[in-house]
Amino acid sequence: MTKHENHRDIRIGTLVSGGSDTGNYIRRILPHGFESFSVTFWQTIGTTNLKQLAREVKEAIGDRDVVISSLGIFGNPLEDGEMDAQTRKGWEALIDNAHLFGTDIVAGFTGRLRGKPIDESIPRFKQVFGKLAKRAADKGVRLAFENCSMGGNWHAGDWNIAHNPDAWTLMFDALPARNLGLQWEPCHQRVCLIDPMPQLRKWVGRIFHVHGKDATVLWDVVREKGVGSNAEYAFHRTPGFGDSNWTDIISELRRGGFKGSIDIEGWHDPVYRDDLEMTGQVYGLNYLKQCRGGAFVP
Repeated sequence: MTKHENHRDIRIGTLVSGGSDTGNYIRRILPHGFESFSVTFWQTIGTTNLKQLAREVKEAIGDRDVVISSLGIFGNPLEDGEMDAQTRKGWEALIDNAHLFGTDIVAGFTGRLRGKPIDESIPRFKQVFGKLAKRAADKGVRLAFENCSMGGNWHAGDWNIAHNPDAWTLMFDALPARNLGLQWEPCHQRVCLIDPMPQLRKWVGRIFHVHGKDATVLWDVVREKGVGSNAEYAFHRTPGFGDSNWTDIISELRRGGFKGSIDIEGWHDPVYRDDLEMTGQVYGLNYLKQCRGGAFVP
């Protein structure tokens, strides 16, 4: 077997929601050719029994060459509300149970102090994720932060500080643990009018997991109205329908030594949605496999 493991050094998969139907959903879509799944939760794991969920997921996958790439929880673990506390407990539970799913990555938002500038959240980030990073390191787990702004900016927001490269510098300077990195995707950079490629080359060593999501920028709207009007100037896309060249992205990931998964974050494309959702996702799956180099030839 070569160092590229029959192309499995970079797998192409999709996100699935964690819950009672996860195993059945994976079983239904496996025939389309997904190679990995990222199991995600919104804000809290709720009453989910992670040990049972891991068994159900493994049973659904069976003996196929398919992996769980990561677990994710998306909330605000830096604040002190009831749901925020549940998000922190969710991070802990996923870290403790990641091995049952065969993954070493737990991902999500960093959180932030609501309504405050990013730099004011850094001490709290260091306090919360210093403990979580140590807990994760003791179990051989890496933590990855998604680069979605969730409508926030440098000066204020409700969910996440890890959406800007200057913020990444502050975060990793404050907490230089090597098991902390990024869950990166070009979509969130494009909607900020950032070229993702120079950023990818600079930060590839910190990228642990990739979300397969892209964006389309309406440059005629930007030129006519800027980004401050009520006119839509960008929207999220499934890979293969947006502006990014994923052949270049995968090439740079490989040049930078990345090994892991690109998992499609569906349910965002305004065209390939509803009854076209899985059509779009399977197109994106096959498109990304072609960008990876097509069929492996020994």
